[in-house]
Amino acid sequence: MSRVLVIGCGGVAQVAISKCCQASDVFTEIRIASRTKSKCDALAEKLRPKTKTVITTAQVDADKTEELVKLIKSYKPELVMNIALPYQDLTIMDACLECGVNYMDTANYEPEDTDDPEWRKVYEKRCKEAGFSAYFDYSWQYAYREKFEKAGLTALLGSGFDPGVTQAYCAYAQKHEFDTIDTIDILDCNGGDHGYPFATNFNPEINLREVSAPGSYWEKGRWIEIPAMSVKREYDFDEVGKKDMYLLHHEEIESLANNIPGVKRIRFFMTFGQSYLTHMKCLENVGMLSTTPVMFQGQEIVPIQFLKALLPDPAGLGARTVGKTNIGCIFTGKKDGKYKSYYIYNVCDHRECYLEVGSQAISYTTGVPAMCGAMMLLTGKWDKKGVYTVEEFDPDPFLDALSKYGLPHKESRNPVIVE
Repeated sequence: MSRVLVIGCGGVAQVAISKCCQASDVFTEIRIASRTKSKCDALAEKLRPKTKTVITTAQVDADKTEELVKLIKSYKPELVMNIALPYQDLTIMDACLECGVNYMDTANYEPEDTDDPEWRKVYEKRCKEAGFSAYFDYSWQYAYREKFEKAGLTALLGSGFDPGVTQAYCAYAQKHEFDTIDTIDILDCNGGDHGYPFATNFNPEINLREVSAPGSYWEKGRWIEIPAMSVKREYDFDEVGKKDMYLLHHEEIESLANNIPGVKRIRFFMTFGQSYLTHMKCLENVGMLSTTPVMFQGQEIVPIQFLKALLPDPAGLGARTVGKTNIGCIFTGKKDGKYKSYYIYNVCDHRECYLEVGSQAISYTTGVPAMCGAMMLLTGKWDKKGVYTVEEFDPDPFLDALSKYGLPHKESRNPVIVE
């Protein structure tokens, strides 16, 4: 029997919880906790008739470690699945350490307030030493390695799709396809159409920060940073077609650079339509992407949080989104002394996701790997004490679980290489 506490009840969390309920032999009891308990209650009511998993709910403010500790101690789970915001990674990790419980999340830590002087001091030092300026990086969570190891606990970081499945694809390529990997290109294509002039497919605060930041990639042992959206390539994606994609900074590059020996270059590309980019640039130019509070009619507001309130809720896009996603990794390297290339990827249909669990494919492709990562920990297939990313574990059982629960992979042994 496994008892799991899920923090969060947004679009991704709803998919992950729905998929956990499909594996009730592993997830025998689940408590869903969020700041808004009514959302948890509504999801629980929807799922109870369809599963043997015992579902309960709770209210918690994940910004407050003391509230989390009280909840964890009262429920006594084997695992805490953090599917809330990256802002809350550290408070939840602190609570897990205090309560002696394993931890997992889907994205690495970043601060909500990027103007905080204490955080800024550490950030500026890292920018200078590491060579990239993204607000998110692994250093804050890597600092917990010794604490989790000494406590005999596991913290699994970034068990979504990218990060997450893309790193499992890298571990799989390293284990089965290559003796040495020279280059990795991670390609994230969303060919879906939701019909809105402008909307984001996951949390607008996180999405718009990520896209509007400078891009960067790893080459020959160092970071190379470029202006935002300044490197564009066109690629013909299986089942989607030709799309423009842009080089972004992404967190899995950082961990892969440490964990794939001898890799010479790692890049991350994501597709965007021109309408999305035009809207985003206009919003950035007028200050709507800022995280710095401003006074408006005697009240302090954060512009990007106000924008989030105006935009369509990503969790509600499923009913109107059609098309497919295609996310995967292209590798070059050597096997048995010979050069080879290899492409492993997943194609996911927005409409099929909605018919199954009521979400669009972006939430689905993150929520399913969250469930599968939790399954690896609960069944003991992944069992190392400390803080780890997905590529540091055996990829085979994880990919098997992904295939079983809705995200099978495809392969190409003669892919078109990105210039």
